[in-house]
Amino acid sequence: MKQFRQKQQRPKKSTLIAGRIPVLEALQEGKPLDKIYVHNNLYGDVIEEIRKLAFQQNIPISKVPVEKLNGFNIPDHEGIIAQLSKIRYQDLQQVISWVVDKGEVPLFLILDGITDIRNIGGIARTAYCCGVQAIIIPDKGVGALNEDAVLTSAGALELIAVCRVNSLMKAVDDLHLNGIKVLASEMTATKAVYDCDFKEPCAIIMGGEEKGVFPGLMKICDETFNIPMKGNFESLNVSVATAMILYETMKQRI
Repeated sequence: MKQFRQKQQRPKKSTLIAGRIPVLEALQEGKPLDKIYVHNNLYGDVIEEIRKLAFQQNIPISKVPVEKLNGFNIPDHEGIIAQLSKIRYQDLQQVISWVVDKGEVPLFLILDGITDIRNIGGIARTAYCCGVQAIIIPDKGVGALNEDAVLTSAGALELIAVCRVNSLMKAVDDLHLNGIKVLASEMTATKAVYDCDFKEPCAIIMGGEEKGVFPGLMKICDETFNIPMKGNFESLNVSVATAMILYETMKQRI
């Protein structure tokens, strides 16, 4: 069956900030930014300060040719354009402390390599309905949580905490240090999803449909599990699979 990629739409001009000083000021003011596009030959003190602040705030920077920047149809961009985010990202440790202080049992969701915003929106919607307190995403290799993603999630992405991290490996280490077990969905696992104990503090990793969970990430998980299926078929849609897992989790916790 032939597969077609979803056409990527140009971001609305109202969501873009162009120019070195405007982008620097946006970072200094702590505005939520989804990504910063920088011409691949752009250097200077202001650019270095932008890179420094972006790193501190876990905002990804993409080096791009001038054609990419011109494609945003903004004159005088000075070689740099930032895209505002609909999501205000949260610090993972602060979210963990907030959940524990409320007397709740942590239930987090980690998205690894999921790029389709329709899947991300559907996952966020189910996660919020099933009591997930936070979604953890990497700063690269995941679909942009833009206006379309928020719309697909029916607004759930604005209601649930989203933590963007430089490294999912480090995020798993932080979860372990806080006594949170990490499980991964894996087709070849021998343990079924309904045999896992989701009543204890836990985080669940869902991988992209093409590559699954990154092998290095899989190695540091506490458990792996599968979703039993009848028939010989490659896999479930990741949004559907996440919904099945989270409803099992909610059933155990009710």
